[in-house]
Amino acid sequence: MAETEPANFIEDIVEEHNGNGRFGGQVITRFPPEPNGYLHIGHAKSMCLNFGLANKYGGRCHMRFDDTNPAKEEEEFVESILEDVRWLGWDWGEHLYFASDYFNELHDYAIDLIKKGKAYVDDLDQEQIRKYRGTLTEPGVESPFRNRSVDDNLALFRGMKEGEFEEGTKVLRAKIDMASGNINMRDPVLFRILKTPHHRTGEQWVIYPMYDFTHGQSDSIEGITHSICTMEYEDHRPLYDWFLDALDIYQPQQIEFARLNLSNTVLSKRKLIQLVREGHVGGWDDPRMPTLAGLRRRGYTPESIRNFCEQVGVAKRQNVIDIAMLEHAVRDDLNRRAPRALAVLRPLKVVIENYPEGQVEHLDAINNPEDSDAGTRKLPFSRELYIERDDFMEEPPRKFFRLAPGREVRLRYGYFITCTDVIKDDAGEIIELRCTYDPETRGGQAPDGRKVRGTIHWVSAEHAVNAEVRLYDHLFTSERPDDDDDFMSTLNPHSLEVVPDAKVEPSLADAVPGEKFQFERTGYFAVDPDSQPGALVFNRTVTLRDSWKKVTAKL
Repeated sequence: MAETEPANFIEDIVEEHNGNGRFGGQVITRFPPEPNGYLHIGHAKSMCLNFGLANKYGGRCHMRFDDTNPAKEEEEFVESILEDVRWLGWDWGEHLYFASDYFNELHDYAIDLIKKGKAYVDDLDQEQIRKYRGTLTEPGVESPFRNRSVDDNLALFRGMKEGEFEEGTKVLRAKIDMASGNINMRDPVLFRILKTPHHRTGEQWVIYPMYDFTHGQSDSIEGITHSICTMEYEDHRPLYDWFLDALDIYQPQQIEFARLNLSNTVLSKRKLIQLVREGHVGGWDDPRMPTLAGLRRRGYTPESIRNFCEQVGVAKRQNVIDIAMLEHAVRDDLNRRAPRALAVLRPLKVVIENYPEGQVEHLDAINNPEDSDAGTRKLPFSRELYIERDDFMEEPPRKFFRLAPGREVRLRYGYFITCTDVIKDDAGEIIELRCTYDPETRGGQAPDGRKVRGTIHWVSAEHAVNAEVRLYDHLFTSERPDDDDDFMSTLNPHSLEVVPDAKVEPSLADAVPGEKFQFERTGYFAVDPDSQPGALVFNRTVTLRDSWKKVTAKL
C-alpha cells in the first residue's frame, strides 16, 4: 500500500486495485517511447508518472522501445533515450525490453486470429483502405477480400512473411466491424510489408506489426498491471481490449491522462523532426528545442524537470502550460545550487585614475548566498575594469540609478566609484570611462554612512577571461504555435543571440561543459559542450526575472 495519500486520479485507481486484490497488489508500469527521435519535455511527464507510480507503490517500471517501424528508427535514438531516462534519475534495472523482442509472439498471435476467422489478408492499397473505412458520420465498406477462407489467409500471410509480395500489395487486417461508431474498430491493419532492415533484427523480417497490434500484447507479455497512456489512446482502448479478449491472454488496465502541452514551442515529433531536418535549429540537442537533450545542454537540471512535472500534475483535461512555469522550476533549483560569478557580456572599459598602477587586490565574494556551506572566493581588483555597457548612460533618465557622468555607484564586492570623464572614438562611440574611487569604501560600505542607489558588476580587465555567450529565447513568437496552420511562420528570428566577446571572472577559466553558474544581475548560464580550453562557451539557461512567480503571486 502507499505510504502517502493518492495524489491524482491514477493513484486513486491503483489504490482501488490494491484494495480489492486485483493484480495481487502489484504495480508494474512501462515507459514505451518509439526510437524515431529524441525525448522531449512531454515524454518527461509520462516518464515521471510511470516510474514515479511504480516507485511509490513498491513496484517496477519497464523500459520498452516501441520499435515496430524500421523506416524511421535508429540506434542513435535508442541510445539518446536511454541517456535521457538515466539523466532524469530513473532506473529500469534488468527490465529493458523492445517490441521487436516480441515479433515472433506477435506473428503467432496473428496466426491465431486468422485461424479463429478474426483476421484476413487484404489486397486493398493504403488509399483504398482509407476510403473504405468511412467517416465519423458514415459507416465503412467491407473489403472484397474480407471473406477469404482461413486456409487462403494462412497461405497469403505466410507468403507475406517469406517476402513473396511487394510493399503495399497486401496487409493483414482484423475482422471486427466496419459499421462500428469507433473508426479504430473498422478492421484495423495488423501487419504490413516493409522490406527495410531493422536496427535490431536486421533482415530477419519483411513484415512488421502495427503499433495498435503491438501495444496491448506487449503489455500483456510483460505482465504490466497499469498501462498509462495519453488521452489520444482512449478511443483505441476498445480495440486493445478486443485483441486481448480474442487472443484470450492476460489483460492489463489501461488508464489515460492528458498529455503535456507547453506554450511557445511544439511537442509534435513530426514538427520537431521538420525543425531539425530543415536546419531551423542546430540539431536535436539545440538548446532552443524542448528535447531533454536540448534542455540539458541549455542548463536545465533533472531535479527542475521532475519538480516541474510534479507541479503540472495529472489530469484528464487538455490544457497548455505556460513555459514560464518550466522556467520558474529551473530558476528555483539553480538559485539554490548554482555558484555565483561576475560576467560582463558587453564590456565597456573603466580606468580608475586614482587607483595605483600595477596594484591588485583580492576581494571576498560570496559563492552562493542560498548555501551557507558554499563559502567565498577571491576576486582580483585592479586599476582597469570592464563594466556592462548598459550600466552607463551619458544622459540618464530620471530613474536610471547606474553609472553616469558625475554620479557615484557601488561596485559589487568592491568600492564606490564616480565617473569623471567619457572617452569617445572618432565616430562618437563611447570606448572608455575615466573614474575615481573612494579607498575608504572597500566592501561597498562608506564610513560616513552615505548611500548610493546603484550597484553594478565588473571584471578586472587584466584578469578577465574571454568567453562566447549564447543568449537563448523562445523558439516561437506565438504562444500556441501548434494552433497555427503554418507553425514555421511563427519561428522567432531572435531566438538566439551570440555575444562573442564577453568577459568573465578568472575563477571560470577551468569551467567544464555542464557546469552551471548564476552570472550576477544577468541570469543562469551553463558551459556548452562546444567549449574548448581557452575558448569558453556559455548558454543562457534562463534570465533572473521570474514572470511565473509574478503570475502566481496574483492568484
